[in-house]
Amino acid sequence: MSNPSALKYANTHEWVRLEESGELTVGITDHAQDLLGDLVFADLPEVGQRFSAQEECMLLESVKAASDIYMPVSGE
Repeated sequence: MSNPSALKYANTHEWVRLEESGELTVGITDHAQDLLGDLVFADLPEVGQRFSAQEECMLLESVKAASDIYMPVSGE
């Protein structure tokens, strides 16, 4: 990640970054990635799907566990 200071973090280990285009990129922290381990499946949302802040937006499954990921902000 090129500029970690540009990230805004949620208490649930998700982050959001404002891109130059005005779009937001959402991800999970390194700590969350380390806890999950190697991913085997990601149930991603449909393009254009709208979410409220703190709403479940995807599921990540690894060899260790499955984890719901929550939207840190409202948006599409």
